[in-house]
Amino acid sequence: MAAKEPKFELKKWFNYQWIVRNVPFFLFLSLLAILYIANGHYADNTIRDINKTTRLLKEQEYEYKSLNGKLMFQNRLSEVAKVVDTIGLKENIQQPIKLTDSTEQAKQ
Repeated sequence: MAAKEPKFELKKWFNYQWIVRNVPFFLFLSLLAILYIANGHYADNTIRDINKTTRLLKEQEYEYKSLNGKLMFQNRLSEVAKVVDTIGLKENIQQPIKLTDSTEQAKQ
């Protein structure tokens, strides 16, 4: 006759006393699981915030560059001349007159 193999009894390992004795360990494992899940949510939210801030920064950069280009175009002499022509100002095409001090000429 073949010998019977020893039967693995779950009741022997998982009885009421063992469960009660290991409750603090189970609570610790539960706390670790909760912290792990919370950390994952925090990381996801942080990544979303970083992406949102990056997108807003790029939009601000594009807006700055377009406004700066527009301002540079409007500050050109020809553009300024066009704008002030509508209110009656004209560009001076004569050479400037050099002013001299008459008292300086009399002393020489």
